[in-house]
Amino acid sequence: MKLKLIVTSVALASAMNAFAAQDYANFPVTVKDYDGSAKDSVAYTGQAARQVLHTSLKTLSKQGNGEPNAQLKAKMLTYFDGKHSGRDILSPVSKSGFVVTPDQVDKLSGDKNLAGKTYKGTVAGWPGNMKGPEMVRFMIDKASSANKGFDPLTGYDYTQLISKFLMGAVFYNQAVDNYLDEQLDADKKPNNKPYKDGAKYTGKEHVWDEAFGYFGAPANTLSLTAEDVYNIAKQKPEAFNKADANNDGKVSLYNEMTYAHAYYAAGFDKGGKTNYLHTITQAFVDGRQLITDADGEALSNMERLQLKGYAEIIEKNWEKVIAEAVFKYAGSTYKDLGKLHQLIEANNDNIDKEYRTYAKHWGELKGFALALQTGKNNLGETADKLNKLIGFGPILLGGTQVVGIDGNNDFIQSYSMNFEQYQLNMLKVQQLMIDEFGVKARNKDVLSDMSGLADKLSSGVAVEND
Repeated sequence: MKLKLIVTSVALASAMNAFAAQDYANFPVTVKDYDGSAKDSVAYTGQAARQVLHTSLKTLSKQGNGEPNAQLKAKMLTYFDGKHSGRDILSPVSKSGFVVTPDQVDKLSGDKNLAGKTYKGTVAGWPGNMKGPEMVRFMIDKASSANKGFDPLTGYDYTQLISKFLMGAVFYNQAVDNYLDEQLDADKKPNNKPYKDGAKYTGKEHVWDEAFGYFGAPANTLSLTAEDVYNIAKQKPEAFNKADANNDGKVSLYNEMTYAHAYYAAGFDKGGKTNYLHTITQAFVDGRQLITDADGEALSNMERLQLKGYAEIIEKNWEKVIAEAVFKYAGSTYKDLGKLHQLIEANNDNIDKEYRTYAKHWGELKGFALALQTGKNNLGETADKLNKLIGFGPILLGGTQVVGIDGNNDFIQSYSMNFEQYQLNMLKVQQLMIDEFGVKARNKDVLSDMSGLADKLSSGVAVEND
């Protein structure tokens, strides 16, 4: 009860401070006996490096031509498993009206990979009972042999599956289930000691910074609108001056770019129904200020309790952002199925474009659904329901669906249900996101079709996947 009261007061304080925008930067050095020249103790270059490893891997996943490609697979693995020097940043790259810097991963932080930080648990929603890193390597293998990341025989868009899962399995998992969880305990990374010998930041300062780096928001987010932050991710020229906070003529991929879940939070918020982006960023700023105000001394129990209150605000809202994405892409998948059904009913054989769009949206749905399960809390029955409703793969044109993997790592398919039955499952996914996570933006809301579709289907026909 006491923690709830503190969390509530912290939330109110954040709201009151919303008009006093502060960058996530320029927090002074508080390490006792620090003898370096640094004035700013903020550092999350390793997280920025992993952000561009992810975006670069996503770019590579679209470069296959439909034939086995060992060279492409090896290159993809250098961005997932490797810690190679000299890796170019393949995305984001400079474009007309939006220059970015640097051009290599090592110029942000050397010796970094994604695999070492990927969720180590079993991924229940994917066939084969694979651990997180194993599943990503499996997908990389398949993507390297696919045509632009897409396999029409299974309906898998590996670009979307890899990207959306990694955003959860690395960034979300590391932030909420590590840095903002056990690393806030008194005996972990204490605030009265440097993070490591010679560091300009204390233990608690740095773990908080690392969590912020995984969220992917520009350091000056509180001075920007959600639409600004969204447009920065899109590298729109009209957003350049707002992104270039230090006015050096380039957007730093370290602290001026928008990545990952900050982009999705901004995307939902610009609709006007939610405020995920600024709520999360304000909690990060307020938490960092609390740590800084301790002035290099160990945090008291009350200070750590307040800090955990900020962490809870971040974790709950971050979880909602991912749930909102699941809701959105369940709606998109529902609509795609409707279009495909109409074309098939009209005996129209020209459905390649619609089928490709369906696969893309399903890949985003599935990737986010898997990511949602990599957070701090075991979702239990909610995860089971979600996995059953979506299944291992999209429903294909003949009503078949991937149901497993054989000993040769080939997919096993069998008949599951028809399009309309699967559409009802998509509506149930949207309802689940409302019931369990309280999503508010509700992009692509199609729940008004629920009663009509349910009435159309006979009782007990719209089965879930077992």
